[in-house]
Amino acid sequence: MSIFETTSLRVAGVEVDGKTAEAISGRHNIIEMTQAAEDAVLRPRDAGAFGHDLRAALAARVARLAEDDALASHYLAKAGDKAALADPTETGAAQGLSAVLAFVDKVANQTRDIAAEDVSGLQTAGVEDADIVRLCELVAFLAYQTRLIAGLRLMQGAA
Repeated sequence: MSIFETTSLRVAGVEVDGKTAEAISGRHNIIEMTQAAEDAVLRPRDAGAFGHDLRAALAARVARLAEDDALASHYLAKAGDKAALADPTETGAAQGLSAVLAFVDKVANQTRDIAAEDVSGLQTAGVEDADIVRLCELVAFLAYQTRLIAGLRLMQGAA
C-alpha cells in the first residue's frame, strides 16, 4: 500500500505529485504507523464487546463532533447497521449503548473533565475494563487523526 492510499492522506486530499506529498514523503513511516494504528483500533483481531461496525460508527461520531464531514463519511461507510449511532444527537438508548455514547462524547469533547465516576458508570452499565480501554484508544486515535488531517489540509491551503 502506498502512503497515498491511507485514510489520513486520502481524506485530507493529498495529491501524489504536490508539494505536501513531497514534504511528507520523507516521513512515510509516520503515515504508515498512523494507518497501522487505525487498523488496530478500528479492525482489531480481538474487538471485545465492540464489533468493527460499531467502532466505525463511533469513529464517524467522533469525526462529526470534530466537524470533519469527510472523515465521518469515510467511517460511516463501514458502520453498517450501526450507522445511526454516528449521529451525535443519537442517545443509543434503543441499543443499550447510552453509557457508551455519553462516555465517547465526553472523552472526545471534554477530555479534561473525565473523572473516575465516568469510568465507574461504564462498569455499572456492564462494560468490561478492557473494553473501556478499547473505547479510550479509539477516541484518542481519532483525536490524533483529526488533527493530522487538519494539519495536512492546512499545508495544502485547504483549511
